Amino acid sequence: MFAFIVSRLFQALPVMFTVSLISFAMFAYVGDPVAIMLGQDYTEAQRAALIQDLGLDQPFFVQFFAFLGNAIQGEFGLSYRLARPVSDLILERAPATLELSFTAAFLALAVGVPMGVYTGLYRESWLSRFFLTISLIGVSLPTFLIGILLILFFAVILGILPSFGRGDTVMLGWWSTGFLTTSGLKALILPSITLGLFQMTLIMRLVRAEMLEVLRTDYIKFARARGLSNRAVHFGHALKNTLVPVITITGLQLGAIIAFAIVTETVFQWPGMGLLFIQAVSNADIPIMAAYLMMIALLFVIINLVVDLLYYLVDPRLRGSLSGSAR
Repeated sequence: MFAFIVSRLFQALPVMFTVSLISFAMFAYVGDPVAIMLGQDYTEAQRAALIQDLGLDQPFFVQFFAFLGNAIQGEFGLSYRLARPVSDLILERAPATLELSFTAAFLALAVGVPMGVYTGLYRESWLSRFFLTISLIGVSLPTFLIGILLILFFAVILGILPSFGRGDTVMLGWWSTGFLTTSGLKALILPSITLGLFQMTLIMRLVRAEMLEVLRTDYIKFARARGLSNRAVHFGHALKNTLVPVITITGLQLGAIIAFAIVTETVFQWPGMGLLFIQAVSNADIPIMAAYLMMIALLFVIINLVVDLLYYLVDPRLRGSLSGSAR
């Protein structure tokens, strides 16, 4: 197991190196950080001094490896627009994005998997057809439109949920959470549904397709011939064997939820990293853009490692192959 984890980490190094190179190229070749930081009124002496302070007078690879060393330590320089360390801004906004993303992922799994199992087992029922119709809506409508419709119905017409913001938060050390306040929980409902709806329908359709495929296999027929109950066949054999592809999609979708929460955070003015990134793009704030890109790449690397470990736990055939390769 340890060797397996180490090998996956070594495979991730070239990916992170490439992403860091792209991120640094954004620093080097997009925009003029000196002009952005100094504004319109400055002297050539001030410009030269700032160029030297930022190390922009050094050769490309000297600058790159200095940037890489700082990034490893979690330092990405100063925001051009806010004149604050980017790492501090990320730490301030990360709790909002992570709470929203994990809530959306939980809803997608908690609703999508049972719906997929039900529609796979009872294909001809009216409820299955209703679920499939709902899934078509979730797949077809763009995220921003779903958010606007939810705001229109629940915030404008009914007036029972807030249309923007995060509500009241409580500080637990450096982490700000809205889970411990009523307004924070109410503010979380609409954006989490908006963000998780597409993933929920995707998981539902994947589980349904895998259940239909597994139920046609010979070992399910053999399990029925042994006299096992429907519950044992459906949940002890069929559902268990749908987990590997579901784990794959769920892991990738969790990364996608965090990476692409930008639209949802913009619609609901949710004060997370996605909204910070949008503001950075509109103001050419390259340090924030680069930090966001590297953070998302690291997130996908970690998620892929976790997915591989879950494969190892779920599928005994992989445990056997890994043990054999270790020997």
